[in-house]
Amino acid sequence: MSALTAIWEPDWPCPGPSILSVLRRGSGDPTYRITPDGAHWLGMRTPEGAASLRLNFQPQRVEITAWGQGAQWAVDGVPALLGADDDPTGFEPQHPILIEAWRRHQHWRIGRTNRIWEALAPAIIEQKVTGQEAFGGFRRLVYRFGERAPGAGNEQGLWIQPAPQTVRAIPSWEWLKLHIDPARSKALVAAASRVSALERVGDPDLLDQRLRALPGIGVWTSAEVRFRALGDPDAVSFGDYHVAANIGWALTGSPIDDAELAVLLEPWRPHRHRVQRLIELAGLSRPRHGPRMAPRTHLPR
Repeated sequence: MSALTAIWEPDWPCPGPSILSVLRRGSGDPTYRITPDGAHWLGMRTPEGAASLRLNFQPQRVEITAWGQGAQWAVDGVPALLGADDDPTGFEPQHPILIEAWRRHQHWRIGRTNRIWEALAPAIIEQKVTGQEAFGGFRRLVYRFGERAPGAGNEQGLWIQPAPQTVRAIPSWEWLKLHIDPARSKALVAAASRVSALERVGDPDLLDQRLRALPGIGVWTSAEVRFRALGDPDAVSFGDYHVAANIGWALTGSPIDDAELAVLLEPWRPHRHRVQRLIELAGLSRPRHGPRMAPRTHLPR
């Protein structure tokens, strides 16, 4: 299979790996590989078909290689994927913690994949479970029902997550084998049945409305999809086990709840996700003295 190659020269010092990091679902994500030479590989399902995308980051350029029917679509989408469409104009850090984080990560931008299903399916799997359980469930889903990525991606062990029509056909007993409980599997199947309409939505606010109208999808899942797929700078992960407490601790010195977080972040609208992500990039999280949330043990092995 022939490869499609291109060079992109961003007009700012683009920190590609930190921008892409939100797309990787744990170190064992089958759809995202980082090879020993430092290249980032993504397996994706584009509107034109499956694609393997390799990104090699150099000081002033990105070397792009893609394979598969969706190769051209994948190559054309690289600037948006790496934050070229993001505009931080109007963002004022204000708080000393954010001023320092913005100084250290001033070139970071919010990327957008323009692939709603590939953001939605993993987000549903991650609902109300530990990261270990979520990443494990996603890996099992991909290996069991996904497909190998085309071209050189196949040689790198790269996979593509299952298509919506595949997910709709998965029987109930298979979900249990994947350690994905009925609440999440039903939400996945329902979303897969409506995703073609969702993929046509380009406005974050409208996408939020339509996502939250689906059974089993709330504010957290919507936010997780919007900032990845559409680069929404205002998508806050309310309902997360850690986000409110970590942001509260970083900005006020004490953990807070979601209601308090909404008040705290209001002055930064429409850049509230930018605040959330800068705190994450700075590695700021509240000290943990209690037990961690334990994985559930009642699912079949």
